[in-house]
Amino acid sequence: MSAEQPQPGPEGLQGQSLGPCKHSGASGQCAPWSLPRWRAHVAAAVLCYINLLNYMNWFIIAGVLLDVQRSFQLSDSTAGLLQTVFIGCLLLSAPVFGYLGDRHSRKATLIFGVLLWSGAGLSSSFIPCQYSWLFFLSRGAVGTGAASYSTIAPTVLGDLFAGDQRTRVLAIFYIFIPVGSGLGYVLGSAVAELTGNWHWALRILPCLEAVALILLILLVPDPPRGAAEGQDTVAPGGPRSSWCEDVRYLGRNRSFVWSTLGVTAMAFVTGALGFWAPKFLFEARVVHGLQLPCLQEPCGSQDSLIFGALTVVTGIIGVVLGAEASRRYKKVNARAEPLICASSLLTTAPCLYLALVLAPTSLLASYVFLALGELLLSCNWAVVTDILLSVVVPRCRATAGALQITVGHVLGDAGSPSLTGLISGVLLARRPDSYLQRFLSLQQSFLCCVFVIALGGGCFLLAAQHLEGDQIRAQQPGTGTQDHKDVESQRLLSGTGASTEDP
Repeated sequence: MSAEQPQPGPEGLQGQSLGPCKHSGASGQCAPWSLPRWRAHVAAAVLCYINLLNYMNWFIIAGVLLDVQRSFQLSDSTAGLLQTVFIGCLLLSAPVFGYLGDRHSRKATLIFGVLLWSGAGLSSSFIPCQYSWLFFLSRGAVGTGAASYSTIAPTVLGDLFAGDQRTRVLAIFYIFIPVGSGLGYVLGSAVAELTGNWHWALRILPCLEAVALILLILLVPDPPRGAAEGQDTVAPGGPRSSWCEDVRYLGRNRSFVWSTLGVTAMAFVTGALGFWAPKFLFEARVVHGLQLPCLQEPCGSQDSLIFGALTVVTGIIGVVLGAEASRRYKKVNARAEPLICASSLLTTAPCLYLALVLAPTSLLASYVFLALGELLLSCNWAVVTDILLSVVVPRCRATAGALQITVGHVLGDAGSPSLTGLISGVLLARRPDSYLQRFLSLQQSFLCCVFVIALGGGCFLLAAQHLEGDQIRAQQPGTGTQDHKDVESQRLLSGTGASTEDP
C-alpha cells in the first residue's frame, strides 16, 4: 500500500477510509466507509449530551424522594420498588436492544429509546396521587427507553474511535454517569424548591431531550461494526450467527464474565447509595439537630443538593483519573485495566464502611469518606467499557453490552434499593419508632454494600488473569461466533477478500 494511503490505525476515524465497505455504482466496487474527524467528535459530543440526560432521568426521582413518598403515601420498602421497577424493565429490554443493535440500525434504535423515555417521563408528571401504580408503570417505561441507549451508544463510540483516543472518548462519555446522576438530584430538588411542586422536575427534562433527539437525528452517523479497527464485519441482513451462539461465545470469554460480575457489584452499591443516600444524610442531620423532620411537602432539599454536588465533582475527577491511569499503566502492564478496577473497589469498601459508622458521631467525616468512596467507584466507569470493547469481537459488542447491563442490574441495582429499604423496615419493626432508630436502621441496612463491593474487587482480579488471551483472540480475523465459511462468503461478496492496495 502506498505511503499516501490512509490507514485505520490506533486513533480511529480521523477522516480516513476504514476496512468495512459498501458497494458503489454499477461496477460493484468496494467503497470504503469514512468519516471526517470533526464529524466523529461532533457525534461523540451529542452522545455524551444524551448520556447526561439519560442519567439525570435515572436519579431525578431520588432528588425528590421524600416528596414522592409523601405524595403517594409510600413506605421505605415500597418506595425502593420505584428504582427496582425502573431497573427491572431496563434489564428485561436490554437483551432485546442488544440483539437489534448487532443486526439492525443502531441509530434508529437510539431514536426510539429517547422518544420512549422522554414521553414516559413527561406523562408521569401528570399522574394523580391516587394512581401510584401508574407512576410505577411510567418509571418502567423510562427504564425501557434508557436500556436502548445504555446498550448501544458505547458500541457506536467504539466504532468511531480506537486505541488511546477511544479510552479518552469513553472517559468523557462516562463522566456523564456521575455528572448526570448528580444533576438529577440537583435538578429535582432545586425545581421542587423553586416551584413548590416536585412534578415540575419531570417536566423540565423533556424539553432538553427534544433538543437531544434533533441533534441525534442530524449529527450522529451509524458506522459499520468494527470500523475503527479496520475489521470486516457482517452487514445487516448478511450471514451471521444466532443470538444463542453469541451468548455461548460470551460465556466462554472469561474476561467478559468476571468483569461483568465486577460491574454487578458496582451496580449494587451505586444503586443502593444513589437511591437512599440523600434520605440517609437528611436523617443524619435530623439526628444531629441540624434539620427539622419532614412533616409536609416540600421536604428539605439541602442534602440532595449536597449529595448531587459530591456525585458530580467526584465523578468527573474519578473518571478522568481512572481513564488516565489505565492509559498510562497499560503501557507497562497489559492487565492494567482490571487491576485498576480491582484496587479501586477494594479501597472503596473501607471508605464506605467508615462513612456509615461515623455518621452518628461526625457528619463531616461521613461526608469525606462518602466522597472518597464515590471517587474511587467513578474511576471504573470508562475502564470497564474499554475492557469489554477490547475482549469482544465487534459484531457481538451490543449483545455483550446488553448482557453486562442485564446481569449487572438483575443482581445489582434492580434489587439493592428495595433490599436496602426492606432490611431497614425489618430492623425498624423491632425497635421503637423514633428518628434515631429510623436513621440507625437505614445505616445498618447499608452495611451489606461494603461486603458486595469487596467481592467486586476480587472479580476484577480474576478478570486480569484472562485478559491478554481474550484480547488476542478478539483481534484475530474470523474469531467469534460467525461460521468461517460465512466469513469467506461475505468477503467475496463485498470484495474485501481482494488486495487492500489501491487500484
